[in-house]
Parts: sequence; C-alpha cells; structure tokens
Amino acid sequence: MDNVQELIDGPRQFLKDGVQLMNRCTKPDKREFIKVSQAVSMGFLIMGFIGFFVKLIHIPINNIIV
Repeated sequence: MDNVQELIDGPRQFLKDGVQLMNRCTKPDKREFIKVSQAVSMGFLIMGFIGFFVKLIHIPINNIIV
C-alpha cells in the first residue's frame, strides 16, 4: 500500500507544481518582449562572430597542416 502511495505522489506533486507555475506566469508586455528579443539577437550575433573568426583562423592552419 505504501509503494502505491509513493508512485502516486510523484506525478501528483509534478501536476501541482505545473499548475502553480501556469498560474504565476504572465504574458510579457511590449517593452519586456523587445528587451528579451534584443538580448537574444545580441547573443546570436556574438556567437556568430565567434564562430566566423574561429573558422577564419582554422582554415589557414588546416591548409598548412594538410
């Protein structure tokens, strides 16, 4: 009987936490959405430039080695 109760408690707690999260979440306003979008865009640009420069450095090195 105790094992059955333990098996039921896990999903029940997960469902309870999920409902609390959905009730607490709010839709972002326009200013917050723009701010998050700008941060994500800057992250993409920075990662793109890093990848570009790493590729730019490794192509000549790879041609020298091979």
